[in-house]
Amino acid sequence: MKQEQAEKMITKYLKPIYGFALKRCANLQDAEDLSHEVALRAFRTLLTRDDIESPDKFIWTIAHNALSNYYRDKSNTLIGVLKDDMSELLSSDEDVVSDMVRNETKLRLHSEIAYLSKMQRMVVIAYYFENKKQETIASELGIPVGTVKWHLFEAKKDLKRGMNTMRQTSELKFNPIKFHSIGVNGSSGTTPVNSFFRSALSQNIAWCVRRTAKTIGEIADDLGVSPVYVEDEIDYLEEYCFLEKKRDKYVINFLLDEPTAELLTMQNEMYKKAADIFANELYDDLKSSDIINDPDILCGQTDAPVTLTESKRADRNFLLWSLIPYIAATSGEKLMDQNISFDEVATIRPDGGHNIFHASVVPDDMVLPSDYVYMKNWCGPCWNATVNHTLWQIDTEWSEKRVNIGKTYSIEASRVLSLYEREFDDVLSEDEYAWLAQRGFVKTNGAYNGSFKSSWQIVTFANIEIRDKILAIGDRIKEKYKDEFEAIKAPYIKATLANIPERLKKIRAYELQFIFYSDGWFLCHCINALLCKGKLKEPTENQKKSLTTLIIPNK
Repeated sequence: MKQEQAEKMITKYLKPIYGFALKRCANLQDAEDLSHEVALRAFRTLLTRDDIESPDKFIWTIAHNALSNYYRDKSNTLIGVLKDDMSELLSSDEDVVSDMVRNETKLRLHSEIAYLSKMQRMVVIAYYFENKKQETIASELGIPVGTVKWHLFEAKKDLKRGMNTMRQTSELKFNPIKFHSIGVNGSSGTTPVNSFFRSALSQNIAWCVRRTAKTIGEIADDLGVSPVYVEDEIDYLEEYCFLEKKRDKYVINFLLDEPTAELLTMQNEMYKKAADIFANELYDDLKSSDIINDPDILCGQTDAPVTLTESKRADRNFLLWSLIPYIAATSGEKLMDQNISFDEVATIRPDGGHNIFHASVVPDDMVLPSDYVYMKNWCGPCWNATVNHTLWQIDTEWSEKRVNIGKTYSIEASRVLSLYEREFDDVLSEDEYAWLAQRGFVKTNGAYNGSFKSSWQIVTFANIEIRDKILAIGDRIKEKYKDEFEAIKAPYIKATLANIPERLKKIRAYELQFIFYSDGWFLCHCINALLCKGKLKEPTENQKKSLTTLIIPNK
């Protein structure tokens, strides 16, 4: 052991050693001499050894031996204690030290048993600590006696391996990765999406088995922690179908991306090319056709009445912020390759969610081009529907955070649609109007007197004909550039699938079908392309709550 380590250990025990000596020596001087002797012997030994497993046992063994020598070197009596009675005193000290060692060993064993699997722990505790027979253990656990014997045999090997691992580190720890982003494609359940991978441990368990199935022991070894910590997380992740069990091994059952700078740059260039083509032509066609002035497109983002006329017109910029992403996402759906259906690849989770879960891990030192378009605070496209209407919206860095994908989103979206439809035939209460206004859906004027003079701040379509007319513009553009768009995305699709484990390729292939359709990245690039050219202007603070939100008739 190095000198500074030995000095540190001896310093830690100087006071306890001195207290030990004071209780057992005839005078203060003897106690000081004995303390000095114990410390000196321990220090010399430490300099020559590097295999001290238990500092307590080591120090108190030396102290006991030194005390025995001290007693033997004294005269026939010591503070009224006859020499013939010394054996009893020494025996008492031996018992104290032995008890100390036994207690320490028991505590250490309890700690190191944590390195065993759950079943091994149950068998070891029952057999060694509770002194139960193997037949009794087998009966209580519902397993054959031969299996109990096998677990005891394996536990010895695993315990030794675990003890060696734990002795090499001062505490249970690992070098964690951290998810860069998480999300779902489909409907979320009652559990907030970000709570599934609630800890660094659960994220690293998934990372550990992203490509190869492993046992709990193998996962624990890879992470450098005890299986006792791993098991509960694995049970939770398996229950919610994020891990798939194959015999005694586990592997992830969701998309965990490991993007490289090359792949992200390829993705960025792909979307940039397609968005420059689509978004600019869509913007020009909407302006030239004058469809944004159609009175069947309604929006209250103005002090004028809600209908759009030549003399009283809603904010065109605000209107385009909603129309362009909606058209980009929804138009041209007949052109999509839909060989893989959602139900083929989506997972039904215990909380009611029915979705594809995905996460990504991005290296901290990744360097991307200066013109890389980042998707900040993005959520969507999201939609919720009744028989008659659909609420469609996205959240972006330019809007105020409104979409909370979790147990409240579908409830709130359904309430918005219900209130919207009721207002045609009924009067809403003051509280209902206040709830809508707080979320940016309506603007109220004057005092409530049985009703409000109100206007819907979001974009709404009066009928299905105007919806189809709007989408037809996007259909035409996507049809026009279909072959070019296919050529633009083909290299990216090939590179992406090449980096996905075989068992997850179908899930990824399903999502890749939506490139340039209901695809958040495509919408983000479309908005960015128009902002860069100055065609779209950034929204005002008052517009952010109701930005990029529409209510569309279904029939």
